[in-house]
Amino acid sequence: MSERRRREQKRAGQTYSAPPSFTTRPTLSGTFGMSASTHWLATASAQAVLERGGNAFDAVVAGAFVLHVVEPHLNGPGGDLVGIFATADAAAPTVLMGQGHAPEAATIERYRAENLELVPGAGGLAAAVPGAVDAWLLLLRDHGTWELADVLAYAIGYARDGHALGPGAAATIGRVAQLFADDWTTSADLWMPTGAPPAAGTVVRNPAYAAVLDGLVHASCTVRDDGPVGRAARIDAARREWKTGIVAHEASAFLAQPHRHSSGGLHAAVITAQDFASFDAGYEAAVTREFRGRTIAKAGAWTQGPAILQTLGMLDPLADGLLDPSNEAGAHTILEAQKLSFADRDVWFGDDDVDVDSLLADDYLDERRSLIGDAAATTFRPGAPAGRAPVHPPLRTTAVSAAGTGEPTVAVPKGAPPQTPGLLTRATGETRGDTCHIDVIDRWGNIVSATPSGGWLQSSPTIPALGFSLGTRLQMTWLEPGHPSALQPGRRPRTTLTPTLVLRNGVPEFAIGSPGGDQQDQWQLLVLLRMIVGGYTPQEAIDAPSLHTTALLDSFWPRGWTPAGAVVEDRLGDSLIAGLERRGHEVTRAGDWALGRVSAVGRDAISGQLWAASNPRGMQGYAAGR
Repeated sequence: MSERRRREQKRAGQTYSAPPSFTTRPTLSGTFGMSASTHWLATASAQAVLERGGNAFDAVVAGAFVLHVVEPHLNGPGGDLVGIFATADAAAPTVLMGQGHAPEAATIERYRAENLELVPGAGGLAAAVPGAVDAWLLLLRDHGTWELADVLAYAIGYARDGHALGPGAAATIGRVAQLFADDWTTSADLWMPTGAPPAAGTVVRNPAYAAVLDGLVHASCTVRDDGPVGRAARIDAARREWKTGIVAHEASAFLAQPHRHSSGGLHAAVITAQDFASFDAGYEAAVTREFRGRTIAKAGAWTQGPAILQTLGMLDPLADGLLDPSNEAGAHTILEAQKLSFADRDVWFGDDDVDVDSLLADDYLDERRSLIGDAAATTFRPGAPAGRAPVHPPLRTTAVSAAGTGEPTVAVPKGAPPQTPGLLTRATGETRGDTCHIDVIDRWGNIVSATPSGGWLQSSPTIPALGFSLGTRLQMTWLEPGHPSALQPGRRPRTTLTPTLVLRNGVPEFAIGSPGGDQQDQWQLLVLLRMIVGGYTPQEAIDAPSLHTTALLDSFWPRGWTPAGAVVEDRLGDSLIAGLERRGHEVTRAGDWALGRVSAVGRDAISGQLWAASNPRGMQGYAAGR
């Protein structure tokens, strides 16, 4: 930017705010390798793999399986994942696709026959085919170097020998204790063996899941060939065991029994063992957009990833101050741009056949940017790229609470009235789950960012022989024929999982991601803007106060919409918050340290030093490295 333009912006009050005067922790730096995740045990496990000579892919898979064990309320082996990575010898960003599809019997007609207007948010009817485990094993096979037994040893150890239950997991079990006791008794057997919810810090064990992982290792050991070909065959043997063995048969048979769902009713799942066998994880090319000298790489429109590319495209030509969430004009502009991009997400995104090029075209984004005014928009405004008329389901207005920032995941307890469309009141946080995240970079130049989710302990009843639940990703589909994300057998639900890879001059610079459901890209956006435009260090950007819009179609049951909703951290300041309210935003204060759970790793483009930064909120996410 020219000095003249900087002076003009300063006179107009549009310069970027200074970074915070302190950070909760340093941005780590070194030359050997860096790991960051939402739980210290996963970070430590990943870093231990690097220390023992493994590469970033060995490390991220080991850490990810640990996340299944230590954050069971945030992800599990019955869930899904989206990853994005670059290898040392190929800088092009590649997407790791671990999102399972809808079962063969999951049709709109079948669900309507169950008297449902929405796919439930909890219970077996919401289960897509689990995709996370197959995706992790595929990544390990193709880009890792370690044997499966060594990679899984960390997770098996924590599952069999125990780990201290985190406060979030303990609170989640406490909130669903009555449901477990009354209806999901197999979940009570695993998570409340004494009959009462465990306190934070209680050592918990999951021998059934340890046995499942042992079974994968045993399957891999049946292949005796030496060398790289033998290693790949061993991992493929474990993949076959996962998709055709005890997991597929036990899960499908158990969930075929009617059980309580979030609708309040009793339903049987439709997933079968054949559905498990029909899924294969894979790789896809990333979708990219240039922004202020960087290339931002995301997964396709079967995720919400392209929405942040739209937002960046709308913001790119604006003055720096309008990209600063720490001033009123910037916060307002960012919220309004996101409302427009999420409206497009909610009507245009889905599996396959999405015209992403039209959604990211400069002339279309110019048109969308022109809709940003001085006041908060209160209407749902999807665009019409290439002149096509949008199709969207009925809008269900919701009220939002400060705690309601994650993902609603629990069934309605016995005796509670079923949820009906109309004026909905969003859960206040008691029953909302979330997601986890992990990033790793190694000294050779491999870098990976992944967001695993689903299969929460509160998603559906625990399958006793397996020690875990299936996920609920189908709740993101619509029972509305003709919608791009309508429920259809064999199609992936449009997921919220959305890690990011940033490149500079074609070279990977950093990987970043966050939990948070619909907030994942919103929280990442603020960190990206502060780092790329504001010049913040990674930890400064992560620590800085956050905000997000709720004026979108909630991706999770009961699929509500808050027309002018915005949730903010109080640290943004009374003046800024009052300014947003004057502009018509319906602001909910979340507290000082409540929003944004971003972690990141990268390589400094000038010094070549590796770095890592992690989220301090909740005191659970950590980075490690040297």
